[in-house]
Amino acid sequence: MPKKDLGLIAMSYGGIYVAKVALGANPNQTVKAFAEAESYNGPSLIIAYSHCIAHGIAMEDGLNEQKKAVACGHWPLYRFDPRLIDAGKNPLQMDSKAPTLDFAEYAYGENRYRTLKQSKPEVAAALMELAKKDVQWKASLMEKLAGLEPCK
Repeated sequence: MPKKDLGLIAMSYGGIYVAKVALGANPNQTVKAFAEAESYNGPSLIIAYSHCIAHGIAMEDGLNEQKKAVACGHWPLYRFDPRLIDAGKNPLQMDSKAPTLDFAEYAYGENRYRTLKQSKPEVAAALMELAKKDVQWKASLMEKLAGLEPCK
């Protein structure tokens, strides 16, 4: 099953500022999201990628791991600002590009994926294909939502 998307759930309410950020991938986008969230007169939600020692990466490589997560589409960067609706604009702005890195290259760099591949390679391969499809579907969905014409 794909993961639930807290950002999409919050955006569906319409009146919550929502941003998904990764400091290592785009520090300017992170700062901009915090400034917009602070200035929003209502609830704000910032979902930040946080690398973890349990991922099995050297902590000094954490910011590069964030770049990989964004580059493969696992962690898309965006900002959803409800104030743009009143300005006649789409409130969802994608701040990351379409995926340029294979999800497996990102995933197998972390213990949580690598250990399954080592212990049950057939299961890992099947799950990796499902995960890749999920990442592609989510990237496509987010691009389509960001490209919608605003309601008038």
